[in-house]
Amino acid sequence: MAKTLFDKVWDKHVVKQIPGGVNVLYIDLHLIHEVTSPQAFAELETRNLPIFRKEKMVATADHNVPTINQHLEIKEELSRFQVEKLGENCKKHDITYYGLGHEYQGIVHVIGPELGLTLPGKTIVCGDSHTSTHGAFGAIAFGIGTSQVAQVMASQCLIQTKPKTMRITVDGKLSKGVLSKDIILHIISTLGVASGTGYFIEYAGSAIQSLSMEGRMTICNMSIEMGARGGMIAPDETTFEYIKGKKFAPNGSDLDDIIKYWKTLTTDNDAVFDKEHHFDAADISPMLTYGTNPGMGVKIDGKIPLAASGENEKSHKKALDYMHLKGGDSLLGKTINHVFIGSCTNSRIEDLREVANYVKGKKKAENVSALIVPGSKQIEQIAKKEGLDTIFKEAGFSLREPGCSACLAMNEDKVPNGEYCVSTSNRNFEGRQGPGSRTILASPLVAAATAIAGKIIDVRNS
Repeated sequence: MAKTLFDKVWDKHVVKQIPGGVNVLYIDLHLIHEVTSPQAFAELETRNLPIFRKEKMVATADHNVPTINQHLEIKEELSRFQVEKLGENCKKHDITYYGLGHEYQGIVHVIGPELGLTLPGKTIVCGDSHTSTHGAFGAIAFGIGTSQVAQVMASQCLIQTKPKTMRITVDGKLSKGVLSKDIILHIISTLGVASGTGYFIEYAGSAIQSLSMEGRMTICNMSIEMGARGGMIAPDETTFEYIKGKKFAPNGSDLDDIIKYWKTLTTDNDAVFDKEHHFDAADISPMLTYGTNPGMGVKIDGKIPLAASGENEKSHKKALDYMHLKGGDSLLGKTINHVFIGSCTNSRIEDLREVANYVKGKKKAENVSALIVPGSKQIEQIAKKEGLDTIFKEAGFSLREPGCSACLAMNEDKVPNGEYCVSTSNRNFEGRQGPGSRTILASPLVAAATAIAGKIIDVRNS
């Protein structure tokens, strides 16, 4: 029977099938951070359960960490408690932990791939919705809740119902100024934020295959924003080249042997998906969001829709009222006071290089606070080695230390009430970047151009 890429990886990890369509699924890699793990550790202690396979777990601190003076004690009490508690729990259970100051510390969905922990054919979970990022390698990766974190800690397995499958194909050549962030924002705005509910998505087509691994991770990262369980892309030579030389990846003859298996992780020609969508890359432009979910997006030179129909009409009006925008408006020329470049969506070295290439020799507008937060210590060091830090400094941008930062404002990096931020993160929910903050999602290129101009401009003309 012909199988999809998802079927091949899923079926290989089913430990037991339970009547009613429920599977016991083995998990290859469990990533943890400070937000969802304390309760899970506490549950295990209450039930007197040991960690089953600690060697399959890796922890880091990312959500609550400050992005300046990381060598000092964390000021905010709850943040400090969560980070310290993670360190204590990892030490107690002898779990690999990359805390503040460690050379491998960073956002959990950034360090997994860059350390060679994320590999094709794996099942990967984390108590974080954007675990779908790792699917860019041909892995089944998805976020889990706190009780499930405890379940994996105790058994290295999860009880799961197998999702339906969807394939989204993007063919053709991308236009000038269009990055992977624009692809996924275009898809979500076209299909809707609930279009992926109940599905695991495979992204395919020549436009997807042309992307770097960083670009593919951006695509898969935001699969969750259309309601999908996760997203994945079949591994190919781009994948294999990225993995080579990574700290914990196979090497030498071991790598050669496993690549032979990885090459089988493609969807069979006659495999059938539960749903398919097709897009032409030529139709995709640089994108912006105007509302309070990632599906409320328009082309950079487009107009905000006048109104939504049916049951969405009320939420559409509510979102525009919150954003202090009107239907029919254009976002071009809108004054912006904050720019955030970072998050598990767009904080990789490729993103920083894109920004540096644009801002080199330019100065940011005086009205703009421009924050660049690398996704890991390794990326921070590469940026400094390549002189990107000097470019950013001369342009007036602030290069910080690694963390989730202003993506979700669980530290000091917040957007003030009522002010706008062009952000490369993944969510533009009400108050996501701070109480009353107004978030406009965009690519790193659009964010950089906004910072320089002090307003939103069409990067294709700059």
